[in-house]
Amino acid sequence: MDQKELKELAVTAAKARLLAVEAVHRCASGHPGGSLSALDVLTVLYFHTMNIDPTNPTDPDRDRFVMSKGHCTPALYPTLALRGYFPVEDLKLFRSIDGHMSGHPDMVHVKGVDMSTGSLGQGISAAVGMAIAGKMDEKAYRVYAVLGDGEIEEGQVWEAAMAAAKYKLDNLCAVVDVNGLQIDGRTADVMPSEPLDAKFAAFNWNVIHVDGHDYAALAAAFEVAKTVKGKPTVILAKTIKGKGVSFMEDNAGWHGKAPNDEQMAQAREELEAKIKELEAM
Repeated sequence: MDQKELKELAVTAAKARLLAVEAVHRCASGHPGGSLSALDVLTVLYFHTMNIDPTNPTDPDRDRFVMSKGHCTPALYPTLALRGYFPVEDLKLFRSIDGHMSGHPDMVHVKGVDMSTGSLGQGISAAVGMAIAGKMDEKAYRVYAVLGDGEIEEGQVWEAAMAAAKYKLDNLCAVVDVNGLQIDGRTADVMPSEPLDAKFAAFNWNVIHVDGHDYAALAAAFEVAKTVKGKPTVILAKTIKGKGVSFMEDNAGWHGKAPNDEQMAQAREELEAKIKELEAM
């Protein structure tokens, strides 16, 4: 990955962050914290790694993506819009009673969404099913899923992990957004889940550690995952909840809260300055 592509990814992610916060502010509802922490992962997947075509969103040979932490549509929808699945203008319908863009991913009404999710733990189970189907159909597509480090407190996640190992799903790559926070506080206090690497390794997964805000490192991790045979891969992406907005960063209070007008003005100022800085590089 050259410097030009790295710059393009950084600019795209910054624009997506602004769209995400604007969407949550506009409807006074949503989950900005974990969306902002996951946006660099989604940017690399949709703009570098995945085999997808926005003009043919139901292509049977496409790579699949499942947002298992389904409340993070403020990350997914702007990414899909910027990638060309639908107009950016449609984001104004986010969580609107008159719109089609609900607060959780909706594969029926939103173009580009591969799986409707919301109940935590179920998304990764669906991703395992998609990967099994790919094996059975002898398809070359890969399946990607993003989970929250709070979400993996759900037992269903580990049932899915066992199944993925049993069926040797080397076409499956999960990413855990390890921002250390969930709605009630630090994951270490609510329900400690570390050591995540040892746990996934015990379930016979290939484990990769990465800085979840480093585009080159993320891209490299996804490429390594493609070379692993006979087992699924999990990428443990260390991130900062609320990344990109100073007063949201590493603050559990912004898990599921919308900014007021004054806070939105500050967030916009910070993100627009970041976009301008990146574009000038």
